[in-house]
Amino acid sequence: MTIPLKLRDVRNNSHICLEEKKTGKQKRFVINADLRKQIDEYTQDMSDDSYLFPSQKTGKPITRVQAYRVLNSAAKQVGLDEIGTHTMRKTFVYHFYQATKDVALLQEIFNHSAPSVTFRYIGINQDVMDRALNDFSL
Repeated sequence: MTIPLKLRDVRNNSHICLEEKKTGKQKRFVINADLRKQIDEYTQDMSDDSYLFPSQKTGKPITRVQAYRVLNSAAKQVGLDEIGTHTMRKTFVYHFYQATKDVALLQEIFNHSAPSVTFRYIGINQDVMDRALNDFSL
């Protein structure tokens, strides 16, 4: 599986539109001001037909495996272990929940069947249990 986004998919657009492989559903993600700035800086010398994440060897879009290798290599350089593509997704979910406490919105974003699935996905139940047990004694 490749990551075939091209610059034309994001330049001058308000959203990134993707089709989920698992469900086939279309998902739209807003390009907020911070992301717009990052995209503009990263792509300033690129043409609309350029892939956002090109392979250095072929120029074609990188694969999910290569994205994992890049992330894992960067993580190791700063002393982190066990970092992968899914880590970013889980980190986003965790911090979004901590900031908003909106599990229903996260459930919708990630197409989870129930709030309990979303809580389990981000490990909130474990964090809540750990805090409660750390603060409790007889």
